[in-house]
Amino acid sequence: MEEGKTNVHRRLEVIDSGNTEADSCKTFVMHNEDHTLGNSLRYIIMKNSDVQFCGYTVPHPSENKINFRVQTYGKPAVDILRKGLEDLNKMCEHVLQTFENSVSEFKESQPEDVEMSDQ
Repeated sequence: MEEGKTNVHRRLEVIDSGNTEADSCKTFVMHNEDHTLGNSLRYIIMKNSDVQFCGYTVPHPSENKINFRVQTYGKPAVDILRKGLEDLNKMCEHVLQTFENSVSEFKESQPEDVEMSDQ
């Protein structure tokens, strides 16, 4: 592993600046991710009033990773990232549950002689 990088998980690296006081400013490399997660997570994290800056880049179109940067007004950037991921997960679960409920309501409202496919 390269010096200055910490392997947190197979899909997530934390780029360590070497400055122990820089907990409020971190760059994360998210492997096997693209704009779908990057832009959604950036949007959620920017809603947090403790965040000074949040952005991401895709280093190259052929690379399946994003560099995700979080800068805060003092709170640890890792905590902000974790909360952002948790909030995004809750939002996705809510959307999925709402969708499934609507599909169930629609199917129940249809006459029994209409055949519905589950595909």
